[in-house]
Amino acid sequence: MKKGVLYGIGAYVLWGFFPIYWKVLHQVSAFQVIGHRIGWSFIVLIFFIVITRQWQEFRSVASNAKTIGIYAIAGVLLSINWLIYVWGVNADFIVETSLGYFINPLLSVLLGVLFLRERLRSAQWIPVVLAAIGVIYLTVVYGRLPWIALSLAFSFGFYGLVKKLAPLGSLYGLTLETAIVFPIALVYLIFVEINGAGAFLHNGMRIDLFLAGSGIVTTIPLLMFASAAKQIPLTMVGILQYIAPTLQFLIGVFIYKEPFDQAHLIGFGIVWIALIVFWVENFVSNRTPVEPIPELGEG
Repeated sequence: MKKGVLYGIGAYVLWGFFPIYWKVLHQVSAFQVIGHRIGWSFIVLIFFIVITRQWQEFRSVASNAKTIGIYAIAGVLLSINWLIYVWGVNADFIVETSLGYFINPLLSVLLGVLFLRERLRSAQWIPVVLAAIGVIYLTVVYGRLPWIALSLAFSFGFYGLVKKLAPLGSLYGLTLETAIVFPIALVYLIFVEINGAGAFLHNGMRIDLFLAGSGIVTTIPLLMFASAAKQIPLTMVGILQYIAPTLQFLIGVFIYKEPFDQAHLIGFGIVWIALIVFWVENFVSNRTPVEPIPELGEG
């Protein structure tokens, strides 16, 4: 149990520091960053599967047409989530991106009700309504709909919904997802290179290392999380998951000095209260909580 908790904390802490990593690549377009992230992640995952002698098993479970179809949808949703996140971070919206992952668990619950016919206890509707009030309040404060946060929450929420119906574990699932979208990413990166707009090998070794390293920083926390998820209860996973958006929020406010005044605090506070109510209700009810996340971390 203790080892599993440490793996879980490690995974979420790494995800929490993602904004600092992507900020290094602020001069590279988000599309190119995601193209490289998909490409290098696919390479790292395939390499890991081969050296751990899981290639034959992976091929056998990933060759089914229905499975490929499910993970094609998952791959597209994940790519959209990654793209919006990286763009949001480098456009100085780290605080708003963190909001997306704060409200994601509550949105996932709502999606379960709408699409999987799951039932909520009466008290569970309270945090859902509170979260909606928080978003409406922040819409007034921002003077616009917080579309970055909502886009991240919805893309990751639907990704979790698809993964709930998917047959593979996190390692094989992410490998298949990246394998499906890899050709699109590769064609795009070749296109921008031919047109003289490619960033890789043209902006110094530092940028090249961070682009290539995007595959490693994607897979390491994933593998740590996969190990943790097998060793600790889902309730513990649900608590640990808030490490990442909390760190991202703090990084946005205190390191990158993004605006966060009393009005923003009220809106975020409503969402945080909703999350507290949600988990306290689950604890008191002494039942297994609705799974708040798919087998993958933020950003």
